[in-house]
Amino acid sequence: MSNEPADGRLHIDSDWKEEAQREKQRIAEQETAAGPTTQPGAAGIADLVNMLAMQAAVGIGGYQGPGGERIPPNLDMAKHHIDMLDVLDQKTSGNLSADEKRILDTVLYELRTQYVQVVGSGAASGGPGGAIPPTSGIA
Repeated sequence: MSNEPADGRLHIDSDWKEEAQREKQRIAEQETAAGPTTQPGAAGIADLVNMLAMQAAVGIGGYQGPGGERIPPNLDMAKHHIDMLDVLDQKTSGNLSADEKRILDTVLYELRTQYVQVVGSGAASGGPGGAIPPTSGIA
């Protein structure tokens, strides 16, 4: 079938252009309504929280090294990383999404609770009970 009418002029169907423009606009509106998204591999606040939380959890104790050897607690390191998370919480106050704030608050609560338990039990000095194993919700 030819795009040329009987009189020899070229006929261009512009309906498909208008439909494509409407579809593009509809997709843009949906993306705007869905809110900002992060691309795979893009760093986010949750990544930073998890990195600091993992360091604090290792300092609290209960982890094994790559060879299966027990990593001894380092409460100074744990306290430092918990304090870093607290600084992050204070400095980002009012600038986090509800999910980001929930993650940070939950991690801080769990780490502080574990830290207090370990310090109170004397686990860091080899006292009874040993180190508290980390909970699955930390990292």
